[in-house]
Amino acid sequence: MRRLLLASAAFLPLAAAQAQEVRLPLTLDEMVVTATGRPEPRSSLAGTVQVIDQETIRRSTARNMTDLLAENAVGFFSEWTPGQTSINIRGGSSDGQGRDFRSQVLVLVNGRRAGTANLSKLSPAEVERIEIIRGPASVVYGSQAMGGVINLIMRDGRSSPGGLAETSVGSWGLIEGRLRYGMSFRDAPVAPEGSAAYNVRAGDMYVGLSGGRRDSYRAGGDGPTIQGTEWNRAGGAAALGVETNIGRIGISARTDGTYNTGFTGSAWNTTNHEDRTNHSADITLEGATADSRFRWNLQGYAVRDIDNLRWRSPIQRSAAGLPVPGTDRDDNRRVLDILGMRLQPSMRLWQGAEILVGLDLERSVLRSTRNRIGLPGGPTGQVAPLDNNQTDMNAGLYAELSQQLFEDRVTLRAGVRQTWGNTAFDPTPNLPLQRSGARDYDATTWSVGASYRPITSVALRANASTGFRAPTATELAADFTALGGGRTFGNANLKPETNLQYEVGAAYFRSGFRADLALFQNTISDRIITRVRPRDSTTSDYTNNPGDIVVRGLEVQLEADLARHLGIESFRWRANANASWNFDMRDDGASRTANTRNVERMYRYQAGISTTVGQDRWDVTLQGILRGPVYYNTEENLLIPQAEPFRDYVHRKGAFWVLNLRGSFQPLPERAPNVRVFGAINNLLNENYHPLFIATASNPFLGDSRFANGGRGNSAPGREFIGGVRFTF
Repeated sequence: MRRLLLASAAFLPLAAAQAQEVRLPLTLDEMVVTATGRPEPRSSLAGTVQVIDQETIRRSTARNMTDLLAENAVGFFSEWTPGQTSINIRGGSSDGQGRDFRSQVLVLVNGRRAGTANLSKLSPAEVERIEIIRGPASVVYGSQAMGGVINLIMRDGRSSPGGLAETSVGSWGLIEGRLRYGMSFRDAPVAPEGSAAYNVRAGDMYVGLSGGRRDSYRAGGDGPTIQGTEWNRAGGAAALGVETNIGRIGISARTDGTYNTGFTGSAWNTTNHEDRTNHSADITLEGATADSRFRWNLQGYAVRDIDNLRWRSPIQRSAAGLPVPGTDRDDNRRVLDILGMRLQPSMRLWQGAEILVGLDLERSVLRSTRNRIGLPGGPTGQVAPLDNNQTDMNAGLYAELSQQLFEDRVTLRAGVRQTWGNTAFDPTPNLPLQRSGARDYDATTWSVGASYRPITSVALRANASTGFRAPTATELAADFTALGGGRTFGNANLKPETNLQYEVGAAYFRSGFRADLALFQNTISDRIITRVRPRDSTTSDYTNNPGDIVVRGLEVQLEADLARHLGIESFRWRANANASWNFDMRDDGASRTANTRNVERMYRYQAGISTTVGQDRWDVTLQGILRGPVYYNTEENLLIPQAEPFRDYVHRKGAFWVLNLRGSFQPLPERAPNVRVFGAINNLLNENYHPLFIATASNPFLGDSRFANGGRGNSAPGREFIGGVRFTF
């Protein structure tokens, strides 16, 4: 099936006809759904929402969601490998392995849990738009929604009518392709009008395929080829919707993932490979009474998320810091299965007042296996997998009340949620001393806020909100050996992680222009971390960190139709900017011996700026990505004292810019108006960089070559050329 998807998507025959590409207007106060669970204007929200629209996604050459979100300065992304990343938004972070169940940032697909926080395994090919809540949203979404929520809203026949076939090639053996088609239909009765049975009044359908591959890339600055960075990708989606007299019934299914992807990691290991996939199916019912006083939204979903990690670590680091024989194979397989339901009825109580009530029910089952083969003189026998087997069952009951006053210029909001859950420690392979059992947990989260429009073009807002993340079975009862050696134990007395955020903001919008400014403070408490035991550097325990993370920052979003404001009619000119400055990012729980108290894996400042100039036949986009200073106690084995003064030194990586150039052209507007060629140059200045790692592929090499496992550092791709053809019908 994977080969079929790759072949059909990457080598598409371009043999149909169509009109010009859709040009989306600059929508400044659009309806968004993620923040409150129902469509509302951005100007009436009490919190900050960032939107990445269809036009921005179309112009991007991003191969995965990590690249796309990084281009738009959504937050910090570690960009470990082509198939793995971690996230940090307002101090809330995800696990380095992208494990959904250990994340403080919640990733959604169509408003429900995606099953993964590893955005690198997800493709933007079938995504229609992205909405990002910046800050906690646990009232509506429960556990994990602490630093933010990223909601991927998928295409269907309504949002993506017509067809598209696209293929592209590029540097380092890149081949990519996608094929999709959407349509609407109507007047298809299945019962006599007026009968008790429902009638299908209209409907829509959608199907899409995408895939690609690339070999290992070359580092910037005329650096070497970074072996172990190759990847293959394949995915597909299908959706069917029908409008009936009880509402819209929608059914959708999708699959996405990377296959045989290299994983160099912090050990620069060139022989590791992974398959990371995510599959899901949804059924929804959305409807309202004729007067719209009552609305209902029912969603049922199933998710399967699989990580097949084919790792090896021939050379490991001993407790004495010396190289010792390691493993010839260390295969880990992790399968997360989720079944869930969301019921969200809402009712207009009186003039300007609406209440949303929600009930969430979810059951998730995690199963892991591990098979390890040691080299001569290396580890012997099998050990437990990296994650304990667990079954988690939770229920959430919540309500949010909104009241509009003074001719809808003021909107007051308040919400509360109670979550109950049970985490069972299920029998886990090669864990003879496992402490099986189950533990209950519960949490109460709340939010309050208000928005005010003193004049038509200005909106002011303020809010306070809380979030939480429940401990996992691994954190409660772990006993596992890490890939490079070292043993970690669980802690049955762990408390849930919690946070509290305050925010004020303002937006100014008029025809063709929008500016948004937010000032926030986010405090994260009781973080679950691993702490090394005194006098035993190879053994760690999970514990709640008594020190808080406190992040204070300023965020800016700008959108402008410059041609309209300058009175230019001969061409279009659009500009976008997203930027943030975390002027205080303090970790009060940092080790006493640490050389800094700055939060790790979080940009001090960052920005994504782009400008597009074009006409009907052509467009050119110049994009600048500023990756600001970041602090990191790297897991790499660096040279001492050449690269770091001591092993636990927290590095500060300086800021740098990456420039990308994209463009498209319609070569035959009269004979073939449906055909468009496009091209891109990524990393235009050929920078040798990496957002996180210290030992990049440069000379002199800062890593300790005794532990290199075949690699010579980690660098991002150098200058990359892409060209392709897009055909719409």
